[in-house]
Amino acid sequence: MLKLPRNSTINTYWERIPKKRRLPLAVYAATQFLFLLWWAAYFPGALSYDSVTYIWHVTTDHWESNHSVVYDSLVWLSLNTTGDLWLLTLAQTVAMSAVLSYCSVTLREWGVRQRWAAVAASVPALLPPTAVFVVFVWKDVPYVIGAVLAFGAAGRLGARRARGRQAVRDRYFYRTVGLLFLGFLMLSVFRNNGLLVAAIAAPILLIALPSMRRWVLAATAIPVSIMVLLSTVVYPAVGVKTPPKDAVYAFFYADIAVAYGQRPSLFTPQNKALLASIAPLSHWKGRAANCYNADWAMESPPMNRPLAAERNDELMAVWRRVLTKAPDLIIGARLCRAHIAWAIWPGPKELRANTLTSDPKTSPTLFSYLTWNKSIQHSPYRQKLKIRPLWEPLHSVADSLWTAFKVPQLQWLLFRGAIWCYAAYAIVLMLRRRTKLKGTSALLALTLGLQLSILPANPAPLWRYMIAPIFIGILILPLMRAKPRFGRQQSSRTSKPTRNRSRSRTRTRKPATVS
Repeated sequence: MLKLPRNSTINTYWERIPKKRRLPLAVYAATQFLFLLWWAAYFPGALSYDSVTYIWHVTTDHWESNHSVVYDSLVWLSLNTTGDLWLLTLAQTVAMSAVLSYCSVTLREWGVRQRWAAVAASVPALLPPTAVFVVFVWKDVPYVIGAVLAFGAAGRLGARRARGRQAVRDRYFYRTVGLLFLGFLMLSVFRNNGLLVAAIAAPILLIALPSMRRWVLAATAIPVSIMVLLSTVVYPAVGVKTPPKDAVYAFFYADIAVAYGQRPSLFTPQNKALLASIAPLSHWKGRAANCYNADWAMESPPMNRPLAAERNDELMAVWRRVLTKAPDLIIGARLCRAHIAWAIWPGPKELRANTLTSDPKTSPTLFSYLTWNKSIQHSPYRQKLKIRPLWEPLHSVADSLWTAFKVPQLQWLLFRGAIWCYAAYAIVLMLRRRTKLKGTSALLALTLGLQLSILPANPAPLWRYMIAPIFIGILILPLMRAKPRFGRQQSSRTSKPTRNRSRSRTRTRKPATVS
């Protein structure tokens, strides 16, 4: 190991830093350096179909709430300050590095050795699937940052209860609750299913942290209320368009297709006539009946999506009838489409049930936008919508690593979050059984919320929907060897006075016996 001279300038500055701050500072420096390498390799940021959609929204005044309006605003801010997207992706690397350094201290509070806490927090910046994800122009990136932040804050509150300080209200407590609030706010405003994550995680946190219930409830319920207020009042007031009904109710149409494909006898002649007016019955019973992917059902053509939106009430009546008569079909369809959330192994590739990833490559047609969208064709930012690495050899190395880690044999581990959810549950339960400490279930709240929130509504097995549990799962791994000391310290502190009192009693009795 390289040792710095005692009189070195670096060693002098390092010794001036308080010991408790050295771990987060070191983790931040390491992760930021690694993220900057990936950022430079894919400068100004990796793109997807959604990325081009955001730019179309904010440069043509087509603001819509089918995507995160807050993230659209960040895209607009980056474009109007730098004329490019690099400021946004750079900010994402800074935020993720800060959150990972914060979580390293959470692990230390649970008894993880500092070296292993630093390693666990640095791994996401090293692995291509997680590191490249951070430099994508995606609303999912700040969503995941919020999830990891909320995990770190919830873990600190859980450690506070395990330490016996759950009733203490100091500056540290209020700061932790504030960061928990910020994490859930990011979950709520950057993706619609963030509301479900909060609804699932909140009861678990309330049970795990009984003396902090009012604060936990405020940190989870207020962000949900803010998002509801934005969606129902603020966005319509400022001219943000609501998505068409065929987009909002696409999952319900896909349910109908699965039910019709499996049990057409459930449908009345009137139901079949309704379906046939929107798309051929062969489509409903054939390609649309694929339970793994709702996009197949919504393909236009053959589906007449404007007519589906117009006759949405009638289609929803059919859906409710199927739910009443055969709820197993609806539940089965939802579980099938949420395959990415619970299944360790990918589904059949011919049904597009394999793990759907997005490669960080420049699309010649901008993901088909150039074939139909004139606004993008003539956009002043068109030449900016491509990867322009700051150093080509670095891009070649990064691209090779991405390709190597994307092999099918590794996708179950590096691109699917289910295995990490189950690993997190097992590790935290073993920690609880080994230490008997209260508050450990707070470490599970976010992972469980993220996993279960996918089940009710998910379009396809997209890897980005379950990448947050991968980040959290990597952070939880060192808890297998964690040795929390605060429980032992408390027991020793309470036992010492008792032992002293018993000794004093024997000393006073002994002379009386002799006399």
